[in-house]
Amino acid sequence: MGRSAMKRLLVAAAGLALSVCLSFAPAIAAYPERPITLIVPWGAGGGTDSVARMIASLLERDLGQPVAVVNRTGGQGVVGHQAIADATPDGYTIGLLTVEIAMMHWQGLTKLDPASYTPLALVNEDPAGLQVRADAPYKTAKDVIDDVTKSPGKYKASGTAQGGIWHLALAGMLTSLKVQPTAVPWVPSNGAAPGLQDLVAGGVQIVTCSLPEARALIEAGRVKSLAVMATERSKLMPDVPTLKEATGSDWTIGAWRGVAGPKGLPKEVTDRLIPALKKAYDSKAYQDFLSSRGFGGRWAEGAAFGAFMTEADASLGKVMKEVGLAK
Repeated sequence: MGRSAMKRLLVAAAGLALSVCLSFAPAIAAYPERPITLIVPWGAGGGTDSVARMIASLLERDLGQPVAVVNRTGGQGVVGHQAIADATPDGYTIGLLTVEIAMMHWQGLTKLDPASYTPLALVNEDPAGLQVRADAPYKTAKDVIDDVTKSPGKYKASGTAQGGIWHLALAGMLTSLKVQPTAVPWVPSNGAAPGLQDLVAGGVQIVTCSLPEARALIEAGRVKSLAVMATERSKLMPDVPTLKEATGSDWTIGAWRGVAGPKGLPKEVTDRLIPALKKAYDSKAYQDFLSSRGFGGRWAEGAAFGAFMTEADASLGKVMKEVGLAK
């Protein structure tokens, strides 16, 4: 056999061997090929936890893999948000961010901010409402503002901890109406529920919190809501006017929740997760869940969710500086 013939034979043999190897090589698995963890920065049983568990159950159906919800609490939300940011950016650990990610760094609690993540989808927002006792003499939100302006310091408010989202709702509302936030002293509470109980008992005269949180007492005829701090009226209580309708103020604010991953998620991961999240959000199961809880739906995906967080960060930072809560 000549040298050229031998060379042709060797090349052919090598090609055959390569084709045999490739035929037996395992195919590269498409994401996801194993279970996913969804981190929640707040405790089990709360609103954020319930949203996360509903989203997780719907993602499982579409992705074909288990999605385990893990509660990582502590540090006023810092621990869980840090765990999401520190995860390996492979799509197997994601989490549910909350409005606090646009607040905590202003308070000096962490260096994390919205830019620390890969935004996937905003799935919920509950605007703040302005609540008073049912037997209060006020018929409109403007009546409340007029009284506060005439008698600064006389009326107290509550709804969350000092510097929490509902405290900022009140401060931003007053500032937008050219009233000093200090005109209504804030009484810290462990949440909307104890703040509302204090309202009913007469310890405070105003509570800023979401309509779903005030729903039970409103329906019981013990509390009334005079305005919602949103661009549109709430589907839960369509008779409650927006703050702009009631006072002329453009101030809007709400507690929101959105799914994100650590910074640097690969495109093939985001291209799979975002459509799956959209399918979950649009599903009858999720929309019925929101309605039954009185939660507000709001959708924004990818870069749009990132822009939403950036805007929230700037707005909340401005208010926190005005009331002396930013460091």
